Amino acid sequence: MTTFNDCTAIVPSVNGRAIVRSGEALDDAALRQRACTELLRQAAVAEGLLPVDDAAPDDGVIGQPASEAIERLLELRLQVPEPDEAACRRHHAGHQAAYRRGERVRLRHVLFAVTPGVDVAGLRQRAEQTLLELRCDASGALFAERAAALSNCPSGADGGALGWLQPGDCAPEFAREVFGQPEVGVLPRLVHSRFGLHVVEVLERDPGQDLPYEEVRDAVRLSLRQRSWAVALRQYLLLLAGQATLVGISIEGSDTPLIGAA
Repeated sequence: MTTFNDCTAIVPSVNGRAIVRSGEALDDAALRQRACTELLRQAAVAEGLLPVDDAAPDDGVIGQPASEAIERLLELRLQVPEPDEAACRRHHAGHQAAYRRGERVRLRHVLFAVTPGVDVAGLRQRAEQTLLELRCDASGALFAERAAALSNCPSGADGGALGWLQPGDCAPEFAREVFGQPEVGVLPRLVHSRFGLHVVEVLERDPGQDLPYEEVRDAVRLSLRQRSWAVALRQYLLLLAGQATLVGISIEGSDTPLIGAA
C-alpha cells in the first residue's frame, strides 16, 4: 500500500469532492479519516440535516453546523444495544486490569514524531532499528544515549525518562499498550500514539488494586456501550463507502479512529 497519496496524479475524493488541498500529502490513516468524515457530512446533507450548500472542507476540518448534523445523523442511524448484566460481569472478569485503582508504571521512551510531510516509511524504519538495537543492549546504558540523540520529546534531555505515570497521564492509545500488562524492560513492539512512534522501556510496575465488579459496574457498562457504538459506526461507514464513489482511497479493512475495530 502506498504510504503517501500522490496528489499530482490522483486527487483523493468522495463522490467528486476533493478531500485534500493541492500538493498536500497525507499518510493512509489520515486520508481514510478525512474520507470517513466526508462520507458522514454528505450523508447528513442527504438526510436533510445539513444544507446542500454546506462547504465541503479540503483540509479535513468541518464547521460547527456540520459537526452537529453528523451527531444527529449518528443518533438516528446507529443502533447501539444496551449491555445486559451478564455481559457486563463477563467483561469485568476478563478485563480486571482495566479496572484497577492506582496502577502506575515508571518508564522512559524514545519518540519518533510524525509531523506533516515526514517520510513515515523512513521514520518507521529508524524507529524499528532503534527498537532492535535497544532490545539487544543488555546493559541498558544505551537507552539514555539514544533518547538524547534521537527523541523528539523534551524528555530526551533526561534520557527519555517520564517518571511514574498512571493511565490518565497518557494518550489513551498509548495507555492501552503500556498498562494492564506484565512486561518489564524494553517492549518488544513500537507503541503508536497520536504523537508518533515510541520505543518504550518499562522500568518498574506498580499493579495497584483490582476493584470488585460492584464498584465499577457503571464504568463497565459504559465501556461495553462504547464498544458497541464503535462497531455500529464501523458498519455504517462501510455501508456509506460501498454506496459512494471513492477515488484514491481504500476504506475496507481500515483501522483508524473513525473506523477502527472496537
